[in-house]
Amino acid sequence: MKEVVLWSPEEVTGWLTDNAVPEYCEPLKNFTGRDLINLTEEDFKKSPLSRVSSDSGQRLLNMIEGLKMAHHMEAHKNGHANGHVRAGDAARQNGFGAALKLNGVPNGFKKEMIKIPMPEPERSQYPMEWGKTFLAFIYALFCFVFTTVTISVVHERVPPKEVQPPLPDAFFDRFDRVQWAFSICEINGMILVGLWFVQWLLLKYKSIISRRFFCIVGTLYLYRCITMYVTTLPVPGMHFKCSPKLFGDWESHLRRIMKLIAGGGLSITGSHNMCGDYLYSGHTVILTLTYLFIKEYSPRRLWWYHWLCWALSMVGMFCILLAHDHYTVDVVVAYYITTRLFWWYHTMANQQVLKEASQTNLLARVWWYKPFQYFEKNVQGIVPRSYHWPLRCPALARGRQVKYSRLVSDT
Repeated sequence: MKEVVLWSPEEVTGWLTDNAVPEYCEPLKNFTGRDLINLTEEDFKKSPLSRVSSDSGQRLLNMIEGLKMAHHMEAHKNGHANGHVRAGDAARQNGFGAALKLNGVPNGFKKEMIKIPMPEPERSQYPMEWGKTFLAFIYALFCFVFTTVTISVVHERVPPKEVQPPLPDAFFDRFDRVQWAFSICEINGMILVGLWFVQWLLLKYKSIISRRFFCIVGTLYLYRCITMYVTTLPVPGMHFKCSPKLFGDWESHLRRIMKLIAGGGLSITGSHNMCGDYLYSGHTVILTLTYLFIKEYSPRRLWWYHWLCWALSMVGMFCILLAHDHYTVDVVVAYYITTRLFWWYHTMANQQVLKEASQTNLLARVWWYKPFQYFEKNVQGIVPRSYHWPLRCPALARGRQVKYSRLVSDT
């Protein structure tokens, strides 16, 4: 291993990135390995390091302690071994021949005590916290059910298409309706969901990533409930065959809601024949969100996989418009809100300083900031794109165990 003191600024930057602290790459871009191991707590109290992290650099300092220990051991590897000076070196230092007893000790060995600083054991950078993940799942489930109830309620408010014709839409004026296009959209959506589920099974930190998925999808559907309820649009085409209105029959409302939930809100399952849930498009939300999570948590070298998922998502959104099942504004607004919420959440989660409310952190003013703090406060840095086989073989695990031997020191 190359000595730490010989590291170049590029190697320091690579070490920071590999150890999930890329936020220090910019302020330490000109630091060599020697500069890195000489950092102290005082340095983190001054600009620019004081603005990077809210923990006064404790996490990075602990990692530097490990580097110092490795550097110390490397320095004593040649000529020193566990605190013993080689006989020839000691003889030359003291001016005696090799045959004499050096320093009054037989064999010419001088006993030294070396104190190696050991960093305090710290908690995992990426704790699983399945309890928090379960709470996020309950939140997402509640928002999904609430959205389904809102769809049923809004359906009763939609004006008949004979009374209120469809609104003008530039896309509809240029493209005739293709009847089977919406089925293609839903098939693409199911393929993306299936790919994301398989990828999720192979992820190492699936608890953290699941928590983020549930929080984002729940918030998106909560926003959708609000926009759908306050903006009731007429059906986008005369081809719609909406289910009859129930006029306050809550028992029928409940059966219709359960049918919609059981069918996953898909038209190809025959569960969704209600009108009114237009602004914004829930199908676009799923197509966009699954692609974003697939791309974010898969290796960068799988560019062909990213392009395939992007194509499935884009074709699905185009087919929504081609089927005239949503206005163009429904798809555009859904794409905009989904991408922005995903990017905001992950930017805040990846920057430790944004997890602390302050006068300069204006993102702390969003209503979901407190739940975000609760879910993300123990996650340190960017979650690695690490994968492992979910089914472990006990025999194989025993064969891979690292064997340790006791180190006995001379006394």
